Amino acid sequence: MHDRLPNRRRKLLVLCHTVPYPPDGGVWIRTYNVLRLLAERFEMTLLCFERVVPGDQGATHDLATAIQALGELGRVEVFPMPQLRSRVRLLWDHLRSLVRSRVYTFYRYESRAFEQRLRQLLAATTFDLVHVDSLDLYGYLPFLRDLPVVCVHHNVESRLLRARACAERSLWRRMYVAFQARLMERVERAWCPRMALNVAVSEADAARLAQLAGAGTYAVVANGVDVNHFAPDPGLGGGREGLVFVGSNTWFPNRDALNYFCHDILPLIRQAAGPVSVRWVGVASEGERQWFRDHHQVELTGYVTDVRSYVTRARCYIVPLRVGGGSRLKILDAWAMGVAVVSTSVGCAGLAAAHERNILIADTPQEFAAAVVRVLDDDELRTRLGTNGRALVEQAYSWPVIGRGMTMHYLRVLEQDDRVSARAGLSPRRRGERLKIHGDADSRRHATDARRTDPGGPDDSVGRWHVSGNP
Repeated sequence: MHDRLPNRRRKLLVLCHTVPYPPDGGVWIRTYNVLRLLAERFEMTLLCFERVVPGDQGATHDLATAIQALGELGRVEVFPMPQLRSRVRLLWDHLRSLVRSRVYTFYRYESRAFEQRLRQLLAATTFDLVHVDSLDLYGYLPFLRDLPVVCVHHNVESRLLRARACAERSLWRRMYVAFQARLMERVERAWCPRMALNVAVSEADAARLAQLAGAGTYAVVANGVDVNHFAPDPGLGGGREGLVFVGSNTWFPNRDALNYFCHDILPLIRQAAGPVSVRWVGVASEGERQWFRDHHQVELTGYVTDVRSYVTRARCYIVPLRVGGGSRLKILDAWAMGVAVVSTSVGCAGLAAAHERNILIADTPQEFAAAVVRVLDDDELRTRLGTNGRALVEQAYSWPVIGRGMTMHYLRVLEQDDRVSARAGLSPRRRGERLKIHGDADSRRHATDARRTDPGGPDDSVGRWHVSGNP
C-alpha cells in the first residue's frame, strides 16, 4: 500500500551555504523570499552555514534574530564554518584545492557537524524534495541518494570566475582564479545533468549551463522585489540629487565597478555636469571609505540596514558593472522606487531592460558618462524611466508573481518523482533504497573519507545552533 497521504504537506529539505537573513543583499534577498514562498506549500527543514560578516567593514548581524525570523518558515539549524575561526584551516583549504584539483568551495563548506546532522535527518525523516541553494554544496549531494534535488544557480559560477580572472591584475591571482574556474566548470558539467531541476535566474544563465553540461533539466525563476517595501517617495518631488550605487564592496564585481567608475567615468561626468555627489552604499572597510573620499570625493557609506533613503534621494541609480552574471536585484529595487537607472549591458543582464524606455544602457566610459548627464539634466527623461521601471516590476517582478511560476516548477518535479516511484512500486520510505544521484567515485569517497583523514579537516568540537520553528 502506498504510504503517501494525498493531503499532507510535502516535506522539503533546504541546504543553504549562508544564513538567508537579514535579506539585505543579492543572494540573501532572493533566498529569503524564495523560501518564504516555498514555506506556503511545504513543511521545511533548513540546514544553513553561518553568514560571513567581515569584522572590519561595519556589518553586524545578530544570529539569534536571524534564527527567530527563519523559524517562522520551518525548522532551522545553523552551522559554523570552521575556516572562519582558523587561518591555518583557510590556508589548508586553498592548498588542498591546488594539490587535489578540487574546487576550493568544496573545502570551504566541508563540515563534519553539517554532514552528521544531514545523515541523521535523512535517516529519521522522509523528505519529498531537496532544495540546494548553491552548487558550492555539491560535496553533500551523494548523501541525498535518490531524493529529487532542485539546485539554484545564482550565477554561472565558472563563467563569473573566468571573468574575474581576466580582470585580476596580479599574475598569480589571475592564474589561481582561472584554475578555480576550470574546476568549477568541471563540477557544473558533472552535476547539472543529475539534478531533477536546475534553477537559473535568467534565460542567458540557463542557456549557458545547458550548453556547458550538455544535458539536464533547466528552468528560469527570475529575481524579484517587494513592491510594497520598495516604493516611490512622492514627497521628494524635485529634491533628488546625485548618484547612488548599492552593493557590498566585499564582492569582486562591485569592487571592480567602483574602481572603473571612479577612474574612467566619474571625471567625465564632473567635467560635463560639475561637482556631482556620489554615494556607494554597502559594506566597505574604513580604509576603503577614507581612500575613495580623499581621492575621488565618493562617499562609501559602509553597511546600512535600510538602503531606501539613499536610493530614493538620488537623481540617478548607476550600475557600472563589467563582471557579473544572474540578474541585479538592486536594479529591481531602484525600479520599484521609481528611480532612473543607467547601467552597462552586464549590469542589467537577465532583466527586461529596454533602452530609453525603463533604463539607459551604456558600455563605454564616454557613453556611460553621457547617459548619466542626460538623466541629471532632463527631468522628463528621469521621470519616464522611473515610472516605466516601476510599472515593469509591478507587472513582472513582484514576489507573488515570481512565486506562482516557481511553485509550479517544484510541484512538477514532485509529480514526476511520484510517477517514477509508482512505476517502481516504491513507497516514499523504500525510495531511499535506490540511488539516483550517484556522484563520481572520487566525490563519494571524499564525502566520507576525507573528512576523517585530512589533518586540516573540521574540528568535531564545532557544533551548531538550533531552533525549532514551525512543526
